[in-house]
Amino acid sequence: MNAPAHGVPSGSRPSVREARHWLDPAVVARLAHLDVRARLVVEGFIAGMHRSPFHGFSVEFAEHRPYMPGDPLKNLDWKVLAKSDRYLVKQYTEETNLRAHLLVDLSGSMGFRSERASLSKLEYARSLAAALAYLMIGQQDAVGALLFAEQPLQYVPPRSVRSHLDVVLKCLSAGEPAGRTRLAPVLHELAERIKRRGLVVLLSDLLDKPADVLSGLQHFRHRRHEVIVFHILDPDEIEFPYTDASTFVDLETGAQLTTEPWEIAARYRQQLEAWRNQYARACREQRVDYVPLDTRTPFDRALLAYLEKRATLL
Repeated sequence: MNAPAHGVPSGSRPSVREARHWLDPAVVARLAHLDVRARLVVEGFIAGMHRSPFHGFSVEFAEHRPYMPGDPLKNLDWKVLAKSDRYLVKQYTEETNLRAHLLVDLSGSMGFRSERASLSKLEYARSLAAALAYLMIGQQDAVGALLFAEQPLQYVPPRSVRSHLDVVLKCLSAGEPAGRTRLAPVLHELAERIKRRGLVVLLSDLLDKPADVLSGLQHFRHRRHEVIVFHILDPDEIEFPYTDASTFVDLETGAQLTTEPWEIAARYRQQLEAWRNQYARACREQRVDYVPLDTRTPFDRALLAYLEKRATLL
C-alpha cells in the first residue's frame, strides 16, 4: 500500500500561496460554476437552520417592550411579571450568520492514496473543506477549522469576513498525516468548547471504533448542533482489488500483515459494508447527515450532489 502523501511539515506555517493551493485557479473556476448552480441550495440549507425553533441560535435577546393586545403570551417575560407586576415582552434580534466548524482528520491513515485516486484522503478532505469555506464565507457565514489526530492540533475560531478565508486555508494546509485516529476525545472536547449552536462538519475516514465516534457525534446533537459527516475512503479501501501476495502496512502503528488477498477479499468487503452501514444507520437515527465519499469522485461534484440531495429535504 502507498506511503502517506507528502504535506506541509508539522510546525511550519504555509504561506498564503501554499494555502491557496486548495483553491487554485482551476478549482476556483469549478467552484464559481458550483456557486452559481448551488447558491439557492446552500442558501436554502442555511435558511432552514436560521428558521430553527431553538431560541439562542436563530435569535438573540435584544430588549423588552410593553405588552400589546395580540402579542403571543409565550413572549411574555414571566420572571419580570412575577417580580414587578409589569407586562413586558421579550424582543429578539434574528441571527444572519451561520457558524460552521470544519473538523479535518490529520491522522496517519488519512495519508493513504492508491494509484486509482488522484488525491490522498487528506488532500480530498482539505479540498472539500476549502470549497465549503469558500462558499460559506462568500455568503457571509462564519467558518472556523480544526485539525486533529489523537488530539486537537490547530484551531481557528469562526469568522465571516472575506479575509478570514486565507486564515482558514492556512489552517487546512498545515501539518502532514501522522498519529493515530482517536475521534471520540476530540469530538467530546470540541462539543464542550463550542457554546453557540451551529454547523459541525467532520471530514474523516472514521477508522476508529464506531461506538466511540457515534458517542462524540451524539454529544454535538445533544448541544443542538447540526452535524454533517463526510466519510472519505480510497477506492482500494472500498473494493480491495489486490490479487498477488502482499504486505499491508498500518500507516498509524507501522504494524505489518503479509497475506494472500484472495483469501480474505470476500470477508473484507463484507465487513467493510457492515461497518459503513453501521455508521449510516446510527447517523440516521441521530439525525446526522452521513455522506460516504470515494476519492475518485471530484470533490466539487460530490459537494454539489450532496447539496442537491439536501435541498430535497428542506
